[in-house]
Amino acid sequence: MPMRWKLVGLAGLAGVAATGVVVARKRRAPVAIEPDELRERLHRRLAEVPAPPAASAGGTAASD
Repeated sequence: MPMRWKLVGLAGLAGVAATGVVVARKRRAPVAIEPDELRERLHRRLAEVPAPPAASAGGTAASD
């Protein structure tokens, strides 16, 4: 009986290792981007974001 559990444990360990290999292979490789190009992309994305609504000036100030 104990030998059977050892085999089940080893099979589980092999499955976990195989899953890790598959996940590591599917992971996208990082692309080297020049700092100027990255800055340009970020500025372009920031320009696409809508501006937040203006907050009312009198709502948060404490009055005496």
